[in-house]
Amino acid sequence: MKRSVIVIGAIFFAACGGKSAGYYAPQTGGDADRGRELIRAYGCGACHTIPGVRGAAGVVAPPLTLFARRTFIAGEVPNTPENLVHWIRMPESIEPKTAMPNLGVTEQQARDIAAFLYETEE
Repeated sequence: MKRSVIVIGAIFFAACGGKSAGYYAPQTGGDADRGRELIRAYGCGACHTIPGVRGAAGVVAPPLTLFARRTFIAGEVPNTPENLVHWIRMPESIEPKTAMPNLGVTEQQARDIAAFLYETEE
């Protein structure tokens, strides 16, 4: 029963286009402009394609387009601001075999990066 509720919820979520970026961004407690700069400084674009970040055209990892509309983060946890902040800070704690490195991002930096990702509409 629980699985069918999750599947139905995911289908409904996808059919409705997911929640808009405006829903999530304020909940991160971050600053999207700082997040863009941090993404550039940490070199996230070496692996990811990230709209709105010059030179971020990596193809090693998934593109970070329309992030607010995604249902899961890393295919493991629901896409919520707190889960995204946790993933950015300590990806191996969510997916032990992930190729995403722990870059030593602080809590506030992760909140800023999350705010940027949730605002990206491309």
